[in-house]
Amino acid sequence: MPNQIARTGRILVVTAQPASAASIAALLERHGHAAMIAATREEALASAAEHVPDLILLDLPMPGQVGLELLVTLHEQPALRPIPVIVLASASDHARLLRAFEAGAVDCIGKPCSPEEMMARVHVHLRLKLTRDRLEQVARERQELVTLVAHDLKNPLTSVLFACEMLALPDCKAERAPRYLQVIDDSTREALGYIRNYLQSQAHASAQPAGKACAHLGETLRWLAARYELQLEASGLRLRIEAPDPDACVAIGGQVLRQLGENLISNALKYARDGGELELIAKPGAPGFWQLVAQDRGPGVPAGFRPQLFTPFKRAHENDAAASHSSGLGLTLARQIAINAGGRLWYEDRDGGGARFLLELPEIDCGEDCA
Repeated sequence: MPNQIARTGRILVVTAQPASAASIAALLERHGHAAMIAATREEALASAAEHVPDLILLDLPMPGQVGLELLVTLHEQPALRPIPVIVLASASDHARLLRAFEAGAVDCIGKPCSPEEMMARVHVHLRLKLTRDRLEQVARERQELVTLVAHDLKNPLTSVLFACEMLALPDCKAERAPRYLQVIDDSTREALGYIRNYLQSQAHASAQPAGKACAHLGETLRWLAARYELQLEASGLRLRIEAPDPDACVAIGGQVLRQLGENLISNALKYARDGGELELIAKPGAPGFWQLVAQDRGPGVPAGFRPQLFTPFKRAHENDAAASHSSGLGLTLARQIAINAGGRLWYEDRDGGGARFLLELPEIDCGEDCA
């Protein structure tokens, strides 16, 4: 089962006794665990940093206060702090045991102890650690999904809001009202489609064969023009599209390609207002690839910001009023989607001023199911 918690893990054994190290490591490995051995505090920290263990067995006493110092150092490092540490010590050494618990140990195994007791305690704490790791991973994935859904819904909802505002204007031209209503209808259906796809994502992932996704570049450009022409016009931008003839197909889902195009247009709407003309051009790229180019005559990306352009939550023009409406996620998500599809997304300065974004995706033969 994909969500089953693993029963084995990587365990670091810290002991100054070679014979003890060998016997404990052999016991762990017989139960399917990977054992790492460290004889000193320095070796233990270096080993834990290189290959973060799931659990540490600390054999006390060690020379001086090395064992307790190791516990303190582990809990000072965020990456190592979650690792449970089980102390092996004489049951009669109450003072040392108390100091070990104060320093962060989660359990103690009295020496001498039976192999059965040691493995029982190891398995309990290992199971707890791996379960916690899994829960944290699920929480991260859930937060990433929420962030992704929220961002994807922003573009169609922005289009709905724009069309509503245009319809509410006292001087709204009657002949344009049907187009605004169509934008509202299409955008709402698009948003519902995103929600439906996310809710069914697991079923789609298991049912849809890999490599079947495809989309028409020309159809996508025409769809983007129909959706955003009025919005761009209201922002002082003319839209020009240049579609391939005959149409070309790329290896990505049609809705996903439209989403990528929307992100590039949304970027121009925020930062290239009154920038003259936004061009969306489909053209051959590297052998076996097609490019979708979005270019404008806006301010472009400041040279000092370019290394952070595709970094989450970073915005090129923080002081611009448009930046307050940007999450700083659009280009980050778009690049990751392109990479997942076997392509890439990058930025270039446009000759004569302005911004140029280039999306390159693998070419694929058009089929009957191509969106």
